[in-house]
Amino acid sequence: MLFEWVLGSWLLLLDWLIRLAALFWIPTRTTPGAARSWLLLVGFVPLLGLPAYLLFGHPWLSRQRVQRQAEASQVIREEQGLQRLLRWNPPKDTAIAEVVPLVERQGDFMPVHGNAVELHTDYDHSLQALLADIDQARERVHLLYYLMFDDAVGEAVADALQRAAARGVHCRLLLDAVGAKRGLRRYRHRLQAVGVDVRAMLPGGLRWRRSGRMDLRNHRKIAVIDNKVAYVGSQNLAQAGFVPGFSNRELVARVRGPAVAHLEAVFASDWYIETGQRLDVMASVPVCAADMPTQLLPSGPAYPYSNARDAVNALIHLARRRIVLVTPYFVPDEATLSALRIAALSGVNVQLILSASNNQRLTAWAQEAYYDELLRCGVRIALYKPHFLHAKHLTVDDDIALLGSINLDIRSFALNAEIGLLCYDARMVRQLVHIEDDYLKHAIQLDLRTWRERPAWKRSREGIARLADALM
Repeated sequence: MLFEWVLGSWLLLLDWLIRLAALFWIPTRTTPGAARSWLLLVGFVPLLGLPAYLLFGHPWLSRQRVQRQAEASQVIREEQGLQRLLRWNPPKDTAIAEVVPLVERQGDFMPVHGNAVELHTDYDHSLQALLADIDQARERVHLLYYLMFDDAVGEAVADALQRAAARGVHCRLLLDAVGAKRGLRRYRHRLQAVGVDVRAMLPGGLRWRRSGRMDLRNHRKIAVIDNKVAYVGSQNLAQAGFVPGFSNRELVARVRGPAVAHLEAVFASDWYIETGQRLDVMASVPVCAADMPTQLLPSGPAYPYSNARDAVNALIHLARRRIVLVTPYFVPDEATLSALRIAALSGVNVQLILSASNNQRLTAWAQEAYYDELLRCGVRIALYKPHFLHAKHLTVDDDIALLGSINLDIRSFALNAEIGLLCYDARMVRQLVHIEDDYLKHAIQLDLRTWRERPAWKRSREGIARLADALM
């Protein structure tokens, strides 16, 4: 009896010590929104909340990874200084002129002219184009992807890499250790046996110098072939229906011109961060007659700032007439939510296009908690029905487009390594507007009055899920 009383007293004391320690410690290490979520969890379940916070509460990377990113950034800036003729200068007194320096100072890449950007919206056609370019490779193939499955697409990519390696092409495959676990397990040894250099990104482990928060991921999708053509977008190396019941619709850009060297530099940076090996980046890429100005927007926890969040928020604030945002996952932080609200109340036509289906149930519930506030201030929300809309892009007015791997959620802004391609070109905006219009033809526009008629239990579920937004 005495033992049980003593044990209960110690547990009660430990319970309150954890709560008090969390109250003083957590707010100094995370954003206010994230701190509220973690303090709520620790307050309710201290013995579970504390280890969960230690594992997932702070988006930290090892000093080695942060230092290597800083070194890579320095090299990128120095190399671009030798290519002044490729720099594109935006028109003065425009929204573009305000965005360009922000993106360059945070993400290292200057805007360059002389690019050709071809959009692929058909899932199979995009894959076939990539495989065809790999089969034409003569010097190198560099693939950087979040997800690779052991399915028909994974087999096709592995076979193409084997054929390229047999021709003497230097092939490197860089895959996220978690997202591409199935592909790594199936193809790693097979490809290494024929000379393809295969590496896993962010594999974790116990050695602190190579470690980081367990759920930090490299979410980029980049392919560079012979430094002549590159791919960037939302599509992974997997079949469209790799999640049962959710056939994906994607957007991928096939890029030629100087921007290819910049995408190669992103690959080389990630390769260096992961392996410590420095790759030569062929900086001389011929300009294309299309002459489209573009700028890369890399982001991730290795950078000093939240590059993607800041750029997206700047674009929302700079919109004067219209902005359309397409994303599969919409769990915004306070800054993004405020930017959307201000834009809509200022008279800007703000259109969100989201997927009616979602393969992340908790995320779907959390994002629904934002709809009432946004609809009330004039933001239009459309839910696309035919597929799982996994594409990620936005257009601002008539001359700014952003596409790539960036979702409009806290995870994408703070925890994932992402890549975006900014195109400062009215032709590209017109192409994306055509794609957006097609989404809208097959979508349901939400109505505030109808939305408020949903059952009370659904509203409660959404509110509870929203409390965990910073934990997703």
